[in-house]
Amino acid sequence: MQFGVYYNKNYINDNRLYLEKIRSFIEQRGFAFREVNNASDLDGLDVLFVLGGDGTILNVAAECAKRSVKIMGINYGHVGFLAEFEQSRLDDALKLVCDGNFKTQKRSMLNISYGGKEFLALNDLVVQRGTCGTDFSNTVEIRAEIDGSLVDNFTADGIIVSTPTGSTAYSLSAGGSVLTPDISAFIMTPICAHSLHSRPVVYSDNSVLDIYAVSAKKQLNIVVDGVVSGSLNAGERVRVQKSRYFVEFISSDKNFFGELLLKLNKWSR
Repeated sequence: MQFGVYYNKNYINDNRLYLEKIRSFIEQRGFAFREVNNASDLDGLDVLFVLGGDGTILNVAAECAKRSVKIMGINYGHVGFLAEFEQSRLDDALKLVCDGNFKTQKRSMLNISYGGKEFLALNDLVVQRGTCGTDFSNTVEIRAEIDGSLVDNFTADGIIVSTPTGSTAYSLSAGGSVLTPDISAFIMTPICAHSLHSRPVVYSDNSVLDIYAVSAKKQLNIVVDGVVSGSLNAGERVRVQKSRYFVEFISSDKNFFGELLLKLNKWSR
């Protein structure tokens, strides 16, 4: 087996003892090891240790999915919903992976397409009004269709489309429901809708969601897993489908609801 490590330099760079510990543990057991700094470094890897917070994992999730590289997340960030172990349990994580006595959990992804471009998202897609400088805009009008049928016309700050993995992130903060990772569904959550009836919609991940910018004085921002990836003009559309790729996380059989409660309580402190 071949192992790699990708880390958030804001957390780890000043103390490389963590990296050397991982390298020593893996190489002493006869496995190959390398640091990952760009997508091509992932080629040929079986497992990637990711040291950081959820953002660090999201940075590499799509490229790992394309290469079927399993992710072992070690939380060096804040909430760490996506990380399987806290940093104090690094030894346990190393032993679990090197012994091969682990299970994996597959997480679905969004395939997002617009303007001839495609993106993958593990957490969510956000289509939202501009909020900065000359791009600032008030509420915008957005139309959502699922499999060609109108769901609703929204006057809102935007719309979030999330996977079950992403349902505990921005969508949750905007009033969306929590989806367990094994549910074959996505959730569409309006952001601050100016309406008495607009509510989050859970729908089958076999469906196709189209989001149209009905009218917008300014371009709408398209945000994929927290990164602004483009813009949408009035009359243009972004299409969301289930990706053929998935992210595979190494799992230690934690209870989902117990972990969710723990993380949310940690978040609220």
